[in-house]
Amino acid sequence: MPKPLVIQYRRKRAGLTDYRKRLVMLKSGLARLVVRGSNRGIQVQLVRYAADGDVVLATARATDLKKLGWSGALGNTPAAYLTGLLLAHKAGTKANGDVILDIGLQSHHKGGRLYAAVKGAIDGGLAVRVGEDVMPSEERLSGSHIDEGLAKQLEAVKQKIRK
Repeated sequence: MPKPLVIQYRRKRAGLTDYRKRLVMLKSGLARLVVRGSNRGIQVQLVRYAADGDVVLATARATDLKKLGWSGALGNTPAAYLTGLLLAHKAGTKANGDVILDIGLQSHHKGGRLYAAVKGAIDGGLAVRVGEDVMPSEERLSGSHIDEGLAKQLEAVKQKIRK
């Protein structure tokens, strides 16, 4: 007797979701800090699980930085840091307690843009469960490795976010 054909979930077939990792995160009962990056920017969301679908509590995109006076590139480390800081400001008190990091199936490395966004969220007041050894250096977060003018601009946008 042949084995019945088992068809995987569509998002698993497309390589978009790792359901095993997702289940572990959902069982924790914590809100998730979802970080997604592209070549042109980064998007950060604070998401809480609900039985009828995930609920997005707050969202920040790198393109939102243009409204705050950021004229630099949106795909670099300082822009990712500011996007995480903006999310923490938008979230306010919506995230009660700890938050777990969800980077999905993206490749990541120590000190990268994904962790710069997480560092921005932590500096903004979110309690994200992540090790300090993966965070980028202060030089990379400030943008002084790119241009000194960028570091000054970063401070100006940071002040606007915190107002």
